[in-house]
Amino acid sequence: MAKILMKGNEAVAKAAIEAGCKYFFGYPITPQNEIPEYMARELPKIGGVFLQAESEVSAINMIYGGAGAGARTMTSSSSPGIALKQEGITYLVGSELPCVVVNMMRGGPGLGGIQPSQADYFMSTRGGGNGDYRTPVFAPASIQEAVDMTMEAFEVADFYRTPVMVVGDGMIGQMMEPVEFNEPTKRDLPAKDWATTGTKGDRKPNIINSLYLDPQELEDHCLKLEKKYAEIEKNEVRYEMYKTEDADLVFVAYGTTSRITKNVIEELRAEGVKAGLIRPQTIWPFPFKAFDEIPNAKELLVVEMSTGQMIEDVQIASAGRWPVSFYGRTGGMIPEPNDIKAKALEVIGGAK
Repeated sequence: MAKILMKGNEAVAKAAIEAGCKYFFGYPITPQNEIPEYMARELPKIGGVFLQAESEVSAINMIYGGAGAGARTMTSSSSPGIALKQEGITYLVGSELPCVVVNMMRGGPGLGGIQPSQADYFMSTRGGGNGDYRTPVFAPASIQEAVDMTMEAFEVADFYRTPVMVVGDGMIGQMMEPVEFNEPTKRDLPAKDWATTGTKGDRKPNIINSLYLDPQELEDHCLKLEKKYAEIEKNEVRYEMYKTEDADLVFVAYGTTSRITKNVIEELRAEGVKAGLIRPQTIWPFPFKAFDEIPNAKELLVVEMSTGQMIEDVQIASAGRWPVSFYGRTGGMIPEPNDIKAKALEVIGGAK
């Protein structure tokens, strides 16, 4: 298939439609507005429905309804909008309803700004709503990955009956790159015999609910979900290892920041510093086992567009085997290659 030059947001929207999404509910917020704009234009052409809700809270509850009827549904927003959706997301998790939630992250806290950020790591990976839960979180570093991961997200959502998030910083949504739309890898998906599609007189009504007033029933339900998360951690980890075979200094970065870091690695290697990169492609489940593949490492350096959130998972992965340092910019500021390089040389003790 020929490649098409597309803006990231529009590519994500097209990928969702290609994956079978016919229902989109959302509310405008920068820097992801091209997603609902594309959906508003294209979904009616295929018999789908676009609906601009009166708020982010309304949108996520409309997703609950569409997903409950067994349809492939998606919503998108940016950081403060995703925060408003967290109550609905935990209801979706508790009711085991599959959907895809896209977050093109911007600076915060609060309304913050409209520039790129990665400061929603905790909100995305820890479960931003109430209760014991996690959601799978894909973190693309290119528009092509955003396309591929959006398509895969729908398969993962239906396979595990869970909401799945795709998170990119605002640059992923706004920049343009050539992409191709290949047929997504299909999974052997379970039948949606739980959906509220009407009984037609053939069965008892399906009831979709996240309320368990009996504490034993709720504990049993939570433990059932925990088994699901264990399966996701076992089977759905994605990561890239870049020049880590002989690396003394191993960066850990995801999304756009990882692309900047790769350029720094090339400069460092030209100066005799053996540097490499672990790039999480899923930030939950986090690729802890990737750190077992860097036997020569002496230092780890986390680079992130935040004040330091992923560093906690890297410290867990390190398990005391290596010192873990951090360099980040926040509030919509983007790390500069020269500054990352200077921090790297400081950490490693100068070029070798």
